[in-house]
Parts: sequence; structure tokens; C-alpha cells
Amino acid sequence: MTTSFAAAALRDPKLQIPTYHGLRSSSAASSLTRNVLSVPSSTRSSSSLIRAVSTPAKSETATEKRSKVEIFKEQSNFIRYPLNEDMLTDAPNLSEPATQLIKFHGSYQQYNRDERGSRTYSFMIRTKNPCGKVSNQLYLTMDDLADQFGIGTLRLTTRQTFQLHGVVKKDLKTVMGTIIRNMGSSLGACGDLNRNVLAPAAPIKRKDYLFAQETAENIAALLTPQSGFYYDIWVDGERIMSAEPPEVVQARNDNSHGTNFPDSPEPIYGTQFLPRKFKIAVTVPTDNSVDILTNDIGVVVVTDDDGEPQGFNLYVGGGMGRTHRLESTFPRLAEPLGYVPKEDILYAVKAIVVTQRENGRRDDRKYSRMKYLIDSWGIEKFRNVVEQYYGKKFEPFRSLPEWEFKSYLGWHQQGDGGLYCGLHVDSGRIGGKMKTALREVIEKYHLNVRITPNQNIILTDIRAAWKRPITTILSQAGLLQPKYVDPLNVTAMACPAFPLCPLAITEAERGIPNILKRIRAMFEKVGLKYNESVVVRITGCPNGCARPYMAELGLVGDGPNSYQVWLGGSSAQTSLARSFMDKVKLQDLEKVLEPLFYHWKQKRQSKESFGNFTTRVGFEKLKEYIEKWEGPVVAPSRHNLKLFTDKETYEAIDELAKLQNKTAHQLAIEVIRNYVASNQNGKGEF
Repeated sequence: MTTSFAAAALRDPKLQIPTYHGLRSSSAASSLTRNVLSVPSSTRSSSSLIRAVSTPAKSETATEKRSKVEIFKEQSNFIRYPLNEDMLTDAPNLSEPATQLIKFHGSYQQYNRDERGSRTYSFMIRTKNPCGKVSNQLYLTMDDLADQFGIGTLRLTTRQTFQLHGVVKKDLKTVMGTIIRNMGSSLGACGDLNRNVLAPAAPIKRKDYLFAQETAENIAALLTPQSGFYYDIWVDGERIMSAEPPEVVQARNDNSHGTNFPDSPEPIYGTQFLPRKFKIAVTVPTDNSVDILTNDIGVVVVTDDDGEPQGFNLYVGGGMGRTHRLESTFPRLAEPLGYVPKEDILYAVKAIVVTQRENGRRDDRKYSRMKYLIDSWGIEKFRNVVEQYYGKKFEPFRSLPEWEFKSYLGWHQQGDGGLYCGLHVDSGRIGGKMKTALREVIEKYHLNVRITPNQNIILTDIRAAWKRPITTILSQAGLLQPKYVDPLNVTAMACPAFPLCPLAITEAERGIPNILKRIRAMFEKVGLKYNESVVVRITGCPNGCARPYMAELGLVGDGPNSYQVWLGGSSAQTSLARSFMDKVKLQDLEKVLEPLFYHWKQKRQSKESFGNFTTRVGFEKLKEYIEKWEGPVVAPSRHNLKLFTDKETYEAIDELAKLQNKTAHQLAIEVIRNYVASNQNGKGEF
């Protein structure tokens, strides 16, 4: 039920909301900081510890300074105005306020930075797919839209969504409406609210995996905006939504601990939504395919000895974004908050979100993520405040086994008689022959798909009889079985960066193929084996979309053709890398990395990863290795007669290899692998 003002606002998009004076009254604010939990754990009654209101009285202690985006939100009539008016003009771009507001609808305004002179504007649309689930109908729709209105490719993101690039403004409503009417959505994929909720993408029919995915979908539904702005603009107010589980509706509407804005179209978000973006991931013990520690909230299923889900461990305070040369901004790992029974998870998540909503900074967006609030307060104070909104004390964090990265590439049993097939996609970019082959298989066999947090794709619910023909079609398009993919590529990630990202400082997606080839050549030069690898992640700016600060080797753009080098992450994505060296030019990567790889091979402990090696040895010693580097000790050369039986063949291959910045041996191995893959008969282990 809305107030009379809210109802009027929905009818008149130009009507402005009352002036914002903070998110709670001063009495409520003082109550929050003064009280320790005083409500019995069984209580969820209407009596409130804290009462948030839609238009609270002005707090005497409230700061007057707010970022420009906060003012845009305040004046937008719940993310409508002036976007609704801008969409009616013939201009190819949006006004500044509308450019910020359209993010909440799942789109960013961009322009081609390769072009000089006048700007050619277009829009990137990002879908929202909890758990990375994509129906057959939606996949085929996105495939069509990429050709009809985009740049002919689809991009799989590190948050299990699609990105569709190159949509011009006049086509936005058509594209958005088509997505909505085909079981899709982009609502909340960007903007100051909860983003896509991650969960393991593998369609494993096991109780904990199924419960993790169900929980992720429920959390996504709980935190989806309710005021209808998305549907008003893109489908003229038509609500195309699936029914929500009753527990989600109950948790959203519950205000027994002052979490909600009473009588507001946005009971959780209010007029101002959150201070910045908010990220949540759900997983099961050991499975760190979701980079659990990089999220604002990490949710881990806890089961009993029989595998029955009992509750959840909660991590809080992770986040990747930072700003160059500003040490007060930093990447941060999430830390344990506590344990909650399974029936309380939605209330606990809501309490954490509300704590950030009420206390996160809104004056300077560089410091608005929840990680800065927790870093400032400390985990104990944060826990105490969350518990007041939750209405209970958190139970002690349950012990967990070690985390490991799971890629889910290759063929696997689902557990219900069906198969799934995980396919590696370099940088998540689906185009060309790969796009054609995927469409053929997905359409012909009516397959649903999943997008992974590592920018890969999983085909699900495959009958055993389909394995051979599907394998043949895919391999001929370069979608190879994992044993034929370079191990460096399997774990590598890059953000899109140039030419369309407005924040990019240098290349990432377009640069990573050549960088990985150069790293492979360095491996060969120093004697590292083909099956050895390091986790490489590259971003074109310090915002960290490809999570480079968790990599064993992170390259973060800090200038034209220049990168900041980060070292020390782990292959399991449980350690934070540290900044090792600034302003390393692209052409100088060998000077920095080759001596590090050589000494890793020569001086590592048993099974010691590159990330762990760089941490153990220390940066001072690593820099000494670089300064004193004169090249590896070269063993006597010998021809590989298995590959080259005559000098003429070797020289021909060598010339071709040089054109691709490869060695003759690399190119020959690649040719052989591709030939074998294209002639596979579909037989092999699951």
C-alpha cells in the first residue's frame, strides 16, 4: 500500500519527491548506536527497535554533503525522471542525470573510444541472471538481438550475466522489451542496489547445490526493486513477472525491526536506494567458483552429516574496486560475520543490506561500498548493528573445509541421468563460428544454459545419445574439450575495456590473447611444463571488474599500454594480491615476468603455486631477481624430431609462428590439438 503522494507520483512522472533529509530520524539513529540487542531471538513482532520512515525528520547530525548521484536519485521519482523524457527525444545520447539512472535499468551509455572527433554513442545492456541460469528461449533471444541490434557478439560476464554491446538509443526500448517478454530482465544489473546474485553454475542434482541456487534466486527476488519504474519505461507499465515464493514476500514486508520504509513503493530501498552497488554470492563448502570473498555478502550452505542443509555461514565486506594513487581506497576480502539457521537467511541478508543503506557513505562514492563501513567500524560494531535489524544474535561461524576453484569445464554427470558440458570461452566473448555453433546446438537440442563466474558457458540437460554429435559441432567451431585448452587460458579473465568502456585506461580483453601467448613463451623459455599455469587476470582500470586483485598475476591498467603488476593471489581465490610494480609498459612484460617465472621454477617448494611463491619470497627479493636478470641458463638445443622431421618443414612452421608471435613448437602443438579435436568421435570420460 502506498501513500497518497506515492500514488500521485506514479501517475505523474514529473512530480518530485520531498526533499531528502537522511534515511532515519535522529531519535532512531541514536537508538541504533545506543542499544545492544534487546529483543528475544524468537520475536519478530510489530514492536520496533528502530523505525525507518519514508520522509524522516531532519537529523541534526546528518551530513549535508551528498554526491551528485544522490541528488539525481532524490529527484527521479523512483528512477524514472528524466530518463522517461530523454527516451522520447531524437538525441543519440542521454542527459547526465538520465545516464546515471539508466544504470538501475541495467544499461550503461558508452561511445567508441577508437574513433576520433565526434562521439558515436551506444548502450551496453546487462542482463540479470541469478545463478547464471539462462532459459533456451532467452539464450536464442539474446543471440538474435546481438545480430539485429548489437555488434554481433555476446559477452559473458564475471557475474554470470550477458552483456549486449552497441545498442543505439532509438532501439533501446525494443531491445529491453524483447528481453523482458522472453523470460529475461536487466533490472538492477547495474546501479546502486543489489546486483546479480552468484551461485555455482553447475546443474548438479545434489541437495546442497540445489539449495544454494534456490537461496540465490530468493535473495535476488527479495532485493529486486518493487516500484515498477523498469516496466513503466520499457514495456509501458506491463508487469511481466513470475510468482514469488511466499517466504520472499513475507521477508520483504516484515518490518518488525525497523528495516522498511512504511508505505513506500520501495520498502527496502526507499527513494535513495543504496550508497553504491552491492554484490552477493551463495555457494557450498569447497566450491569457490564464485569468488566468495570478493562480495559484500558471501553466503555458504552448511549441511548436516546426511547432506541436509541446516543453515548458512555469512561473510561480509568484500570488494575489489579502488583508485590509483589513493591509498585510502583498496580491495578487501570478506570476513566471517556468523551463522544463521536456514529459515532466517532472508532476514539476515536484509538486515545487512539495511545496515549499509543507513550507514554507508553518500558524500563520496569512492568510499561508499560496504567494505569501507566495516573497515571503519570494525566487525564487532558492524555485527552489533546488523543484529538489531535482524532481531537475533548471530550464532558462531561454523568450520569449513578448504576452498578450491572449480571450472566445471568438460562433460559431467548431472546426477539425474543427464549430462552437462562446460565450455571455455576466452574473455567470455561469443562471436563468429563459436556463436553459430552454440546456437545450432542450443536450438537443435532445446538446451538451457548456465553462465559461470569465470566467463564460461555450461550446456545442461543433455542426453547421453547427444554427446557425440554435440561434441563434433562444438569442436569444429573451436569450442574444445578442456584438455585441448591452454591451462593459462582456462583460469584467465579480462574485462572489456577498450573500445567501449568509458573508464578504461588501457587494453584488457583485446590485449589478453597476446599477453597469454607471451607468458606461455616465457614458460617454455625458462623450462616450465605445459600443464603448469598461473591465474592471470587483466583489467583496463583499477575498478577490478575481472577481480585482478585475487589473481596470482594481476595486470591493472595504469596508463596507455601500461600496467600495475599485482602478485600473490592464490589459485583457490582465497588470498588478496598486493601491488608489486607500477607503470610496467606492455613491451616490457618479459623483463619483469621472465625472471620471476624462472626463479619460481628453480626455487619453489613442493607443489608451491606461483602466488604462494611470490608471497613467501617477498617483493624485495623478487625485485632483486629482476634487477640481476641476464636470462635463463640455456641447455644445449635439440630438434624435436617428433614434430619436425626435416629442416624445410621446421622453417615453414617457424615463419608462420612468427606472424602469430609464437614459437614453431607452440604453433605445431596447436595445429595438432585442433586437428585432433575436430576429429573427435565423442568418446571419452565424463
